[in-house]
Order: sequence, then C-alpha cells, then structure tokens
Amino acid sequence: MVAAVDLGSNSFHMVVARMAGGQPHVLDRLRERVVLAAGLDKKKRLSAEIQEKALGVLRRFGQRLADLPAGSVRAVGTNALRQAANARSFLLRARRELGHPIEVISGREEARLIYLGVAHSLADDAGRRLVIDIGGGSTECILGERLEPVATDSLYMGAVTWSRRFFPHGEIRRRRMDEAVIAARLELQSIEHHYQAVGWERCVGSSGTILAIEAMLRAQGWTERGVTLAGLEKLRKAVVEARTTDALDLPGLPPERAEILPGGLAILIAAFDSLHIARMEITPASLREGLLYDLVGRIRHEDARQRTIRQFSQRYHVDLEHAARVERTAMAFLEQVARAWDLGGEDSRQMLAWAARLHEIGLSVSFAGHHKHGAYIARHADMPGFSREEQQVLAALVGSHRRRLQVEDFRALPAAREAEALRLCALLRLAVCLTRSRSPRPLPTIRLKAGSHRLRVSFPRGWLARHPLTRADLLNESVALGSAGMSLSTG
Repeated sequence: MVAAVDLGSNSFHMVVARMAGGQPHVLDRLRERVVLAAGLDKKKRLSAEIQEKALGVLRRFGQRLADLPAGSVRAVGTNALRQAANARSFLLRARRELGHPIEVISGREEARLIYLGVAHSLADDAGRRLVIDIGGGSTECILGERLEPVATDSLYMGAVTWSRRFFPHGEIRRRRMDEAVIAARLELQSIEHHYQAVGWERCVGSSGTILAIEAMLRAQGWTERGVTLAGLEKLRKAVVEARTTDALDLPGLPPERAEILPGGLAILIAAFDSLHIARMEITPASLREGLLYDLVGRIRHEDARQRTIRQFSQRYHVDLEHAARVERTAMAFLEQVARAWDLGGEDSRQMLAWAARLHEIGLSVSFAGHHKHGAYIARHADMPGFSREEQQVLAALVGSHRRRLQVEDFRALPAAREAEALRLCALLRLAVCLTRSRSPRPLPTIRLKAGSHRLRVSFPRGWLARHPLTRADLLNESVALGSAGMSLSTG
C-alpha cells in the first residue's frame, strides 16, 4: 500500500494505491478544496483561518493513512507553501495531523512529477509532448519524450492568484480579461522561444482547471474532444458576458470552480497564443499520480535522486574514486553510532552518502572556499527528485565538511532535522579528515563511541603519533565541532 498527498494552492488531494506487478492500482481518492493561496496576506503569511481549515483536512487524511507504514506515503506542498513566510511553523503542525512527513518541492520538481504522472497515463510513443498544468498558484510547462522530461518550467501564475489579481470580488470585465491574458503572455515570454524551437507533436493538459474548461467546451458543443483556441474564445465571451463569477452558470462548470475560472481561462488562452497550440488533449493524471510513480521508483531502487547525484558528479567533475573512499569511511562510522545517535533510518544513510559523493563539487568553481561554492550549488541548483528541505540539509553538510562549521545553516533547518544533520556532519567531517591524503591504502581499525553530545574516536596504539598531520586536523575538528556544542576526543 502506498499513498500520495498533494497540498495544492487550490485543493488538497490524496490517492491511495496498492502495488501489483510493480504498478500502483488506485484504491481510494480524496479531494478537499482549501484555497491555500487565497489565505496569503500582503506579507505572504498564511492566515490563522486558512491554516485551521487546512489542518482539519489533513486530520481527515491522516485518519485514512494511519495504518500505512513510514516510507509508504509521499506528501508535498507546492506554490502556496513555497511562498508562505510562515510555512515552517505551519508544516510542524501539518505533519503531526497527517502523521507522515511533508516536503515542500520546487516549481521544477513539481513540473517533473506532473510529467511523470501524465506520461504514465499516455501511450508509450516516441513523439515529443508538451504538458501544461494550471494549478492554483503556478503553471507548470514541460517538454518530454516518453517518461523523460527534457525541459521543465514553473511560472508564477495560477488560477487562484490570477483570479484574485485581475477579477477581485468576482467582478469580470472585458478590459480586465484582456489585461489578465496579456500579463500571462508576459510570463510565458521566458519560455516561448525555446519551446517553439524544440517543438512537440502532442500537447496535453492536466489539472482541475483545464479539465473543467474542456468539460464546458464539450457541454456547449464547442469541441468534440480536447481544447481548441476557437472554443476558448467562445468560452471567454460567455464568461465576460456573465459579468460576475456568481452569475456563471455554464454547463459542465463545477460550482466550486466558478470563482477561479476567469484567471485559469486567461492563462490557458495566453498559453495557446504564445506557444501556438492548435489542439490540447486532456488527461486526469497529474501531480499525485507522478508522486505515486516516483514513490514506487524509490521502493524499487529506481530513485530519481540517485540519478541526480550521478549527473552532478559528472557535471562538476567530481573525483569519483576519492568520493567513494569518503563515502565508505563515513558509512562505516555511521554503522558504529547509528543506535546511539538515532541515525538508523534510510533517510540518514542516504543523506550522508549523497553528501560524501558531492562534498567536492565546489572545486569546479575554485579551490578557495570550495565548500561554500558547493553549498551554494546544492542549495540553489535544480535537483530532480529532491525536496527543498533535502537540498537545505545537503547544502548544510557540503558547506560544513571542512573549515568552520556553519552552525547557522543547521539552525535554519526544521527542528526535527537539525540534530540529525549536525551528527551526520560530524561523521562526514571525520571521514574527510581521515582520507585527506587521498591514498588508496586502507585506514586502520577505527572505533567510534557516541554519546548525546560527544564523540570519541579510538585508533590503534601509536597510530596518531605516526601521523602528526591527522592528529593536528583532529584537534581542529574538536574546536569546530565544539562551536556546535559537540565534543570530540581521541584515544
């Protein structure tokens, strides 16, 4: 049993599936409209009212997921939570109600997951596809072939945000509709030339907004199947003539979508204009289906994050032999302290391994301060498969693998991960220190004993005396770790 939860800017979705033959078979779906994006004030803070509404939904989702084990549920937040200034405090409460971790993903990671869900719903042909998903707070555009995206973009416009911006209080005017379309075309300018140059054979639309628009076009007889620009222009005229969202009474329009229809329609018209789309096919598959397939991949050891780590190692010319040496050393240390430091989970093992493999990516910029360069790359680069939180942890580890320990980077992490990340950092620093010579000769037997805030490292008798540089490095390590309230001793 696996489940995916999508904390969207308009609605929260949950899908529960059973694994059979390596494929998820849906058993249950839940959807509740929250309109998280509408709860953001001028300072980008989620209102208390919208938080309570969202927590109530997650409490109900949590009841359905109560019997699913750790690792079988993937829950993600999208644009509204990417923007929310108080997302961190909200997520602490949200995780407790859901009973499972919640990640906030980047726009491009959202686009990748949407494409994964859509691609699995289509025939496995070799043609290139353009996929468009209009969410509540953002619009994702993806070019891909079969199961692989080749371009992913997330634009800062969505059905909720555009409706609030151009159609306040539900008032619809022709001039405001024109302005909304023009503003959306301006957002699309950043991608239109590249997308047109690459080209595609099929255009596919996903998301509730596009599905609702297609349903209205069919109900009016303005299309037999899919979406066309001619049909959109007829719908545009009908929406403007209604003058208010309360007066919208179009066949096929779900009542709860009326207030965000004008913004979503303006964005879709702009997409057709800017990208010269002739016809758009429709699929109900979207982010939550992509989450399911991504989760299945992780369970089957086909984790997109592993592929990203390999690609980064190649892109930044990592010394693979040395990185593997550091990884082996760090993992051997982890085995010795896992129980004492509560690092026995797969997440801890993976994060330490990834940090070891990428700890020197900053050398591609320069040797001076390469740990800081590496941290910047890990924090800000597009890393398919990784959540924002995972990138923050990875950046903290890479940025503190040498020299001064950047304590502020760890304090910026969610409280639940700060202590774990600091302990992983101590193991990574120790592994880097002891493999500094880059020699292929194996290290001696090294014993670690860990306490709550202390680590003792024991070497064979006389070994440190014969390796004065290592001894000096370990003294420096003791000072660095001490700045984070951790004592290091040797013997």
